[in-house]
Amino acid sequence: MDKRMLVLRFPNSITDKPIVCRLSRDFSLDFNILKAEIFPGREGLMVLEISGPKKEMSKGLAYLKAQGVVVTPVAREIRRNDETCIQCGACTGMCPTQALSIEPGTFRVLFDPRKCTACGMCLMICPVRAMEIRFAKEKILA
Repeated sequence: MDKRMLVLRFPNSITDKPIVCRLSRDFSLDFNILKAEIFPGREGLMVLEISGPKKEMSKGLAYLKAQGVVVTPVAREIRRNDETCIQCGACTGMCPTQALSIEPGTFRVLFDPRKCTACGMCLMICPVRAMEIRFAKEKILA
């Protein structure tokens, strides 16, 4: 079994097509939509947690790319600005996936982008805005 957290970007020409539902029907993949901003005729964005057999995952991702969907791991879209972070730990209490945690002994805030679902809770609580989510070329959440 394979499990991934992905950001899908849909060109405006395909936002009115049932592309994601085919992942389940044609490739036996399960998915959970964590965030979606898709409107007909405009570019769309979706954050998915997707799981299934590795071979089917490869086929499903190839299908998405062949349709013109840009697929990126969520971990590439999330970052913590270590220069800005003051290690207060406020974000760790809000993180539902424990992507942000306190290291025992040093009390430093650790960030594991592979666990992050891009929910944005840390963005709201961080007093210095050290967390950044980039869903486009420009930073849209910080």
